[in-house]
Amino acid sequence: MTTLLVEDIGLLIHGDPALAPLRDTTVVIEDGVITGIGTDHPAPDQVLSAGGLTVMPGLVDGHVHPTFGEWTPAQDAIGWIGNYLHGGTTSMVSAGELHIPGLAFDALTPELVLSIAITSKHTTGRMRPSGVKVNAGTVLLVPGMTEEHFDRAHAEGIDQLKFIFYDWNRLGDGEAQRYMQWAHDRGMTVKMHSGGVSRSGSSRVAGSDVVLAVRPDIVGHISGGPIPAPDADIAAIIADLPSAYVEVCSSNNYRATKFVAEQLTEHNQVHRLTLGTDTPGGTGVIPRGMLRNICYLASVCGLDPVAAVAAATGQTARAHGLDTGLLAEGRPADLLVLGPITGSVATDALECFALGDLPGIATVLVDGVALVETRSQQTPPPSRAVTWKHPTAQPARLPAPATRSTGCC
Repeated sequence: MTTLLVEDIGLLIHGDPALAPLRDTTVVIEDGVITGIGTDHPAPDQVLSAGGLTVMPGLVDGHVHPTFGEWTPAQDAIGWIGNYLHGGTTSMVSAGELHIPGLAFDALTPELVLSIAITSKHTTGRMRPSGVKVNAGTVLLVPGMTEEHFDRAHAEGIDQLKFIFYDWNRLGDGEAQRYMQWAHDRGMTVKMHSGGVSRSGSSRVAGSDVVLAVRPDIVGHISGGPIPAPDADIAAIIADLPSAYVEVCSSNNYRATKFVAEQLTEHNQVHRLTLGTDTPGGTGVIPRGMLRNICYLASVCGLDPVAAVAAATGQTARAHGLDTGLLAEGRPADLLVLGPITGSVATDALECFALGDLPGIATVLVDGVALVETRSQQTPPPSRAVTWKHPTAQPARLPAPATRSTGCC
């Protein structure tokens, strides 16, 4: 068993808005799993001194569009997932593998969308690009699917589905609602593209009439991706579909995002908010997108920074059925060590978010393994440094020499 002790934590944020942050604490990690918070360990294999910085869960990007490994034809970029890791993202959820060159959005068939999702699940999803946990392989729901398609997807380990190119002219025939039932029977999560058309121009407009009729689990980029539904539709979705999570992405309409935050606060429903980047795509590749989401929500939209962090971590993970996003015993040790950069008046990461200041990331752990040890390549360094210690192992004790018998007569 390998044990890591994280000590000298100035502030620990759990990723659950119901739990108050802890000050001056520690975390014990054994074989990649958190086994103690606020406890010590007599003989850790490694010690990470957080230098008084903040520790919080790794960011969970609930809306990415992977293609093949770390290459995205949407921006002709290579290595983008590793850059997102340095921006604090430790888990991602595919919102559909849309950008495969030559994919005709007006000619999608049930067999084609299922085969794309299965291929992505067993390639990009299996390889963990740059160490990031990528939940790849999301089925794009199209007309004409049968329950057998859902069975096959489930058998392959696929648990995410999405409405984006579905023909809403046939909303009244009940097929979309059957898809929702089949998905829920198999423990799958369904996201819906909402608002205006996407970069492709082929997605279908989905306002409150469509969303409330289908009742998806997650309303994708409710404040724009790139443009949202009208304010009245957003308000109706939030008020009349309390079972659904609502997602805000970096490709948002900033005014509409503020309206979403106000509506959720008014209805005491901030716990339904999830975050993503909706990248790579026309918005580009933005490694610090999730951090920027938190900053915007906390500094401009009036959200408590603890709630904004939860939206980017534990809530997004829970909405998609992931086991990460929380710092708690028994959870994977996916976490960040970060804090104010030189020149900021903030004293910890929560104050950074409240001010809208980008924090600097020192360390990123995934399953207790340091994928970024002391300095992110995508943020300025925090004003205080972390240090790693490897306690000197005790020398192996040699067995005592055997006593030679001299015999007796």
